[in-house]
Amino acid sequence: MPLEHEALTGKIIGAAIEVHRKLGPGFIESIYENALMIELVNQGLKVKNQVEVPVHYNGNLVGLHRLDMIVEDTVILELKAISNFEDIHFAVLKSYLRATGKNHGLLLNFGKATLDMKRVLVKEKKER
Repeated sequence: MPLEHEALTGKIIGAAIEVHRKLGPGFIESIYENALMIELVNQGLKVKNQVEVPVHYNGNLVGLHRLDMIVEDTVILELKAISNFEDIHFAVLKSYLRATGKNHGLLLNFGKATLDMKRVLVKEKKER
């Protein structure tokens, strides 16, 4: 059974691999974000970066958070340039997915010798 958004995430992962292949590890996260933005737009994808997302608690706005990127208003990207993912990175991305009502995210780590990518899913879309 194919994954939901498999074709889209395949394009995103391919673009991230290309960015990592050309730049390699060692830069700060924003460098990879800018390069990935260029690569995704060149593929004809609709991409927004540093998107403000309202966070609600009991129906009240309690703050705004900025997502690294969202592609085709469907897949949230959380970019890192670190040695290894930690549990908190997965928890943060799941929180972003719940806050936006989306169900598919990708954690992309450009800080290693080869691109590290993890899919993060939430089973149900939540009301914002």
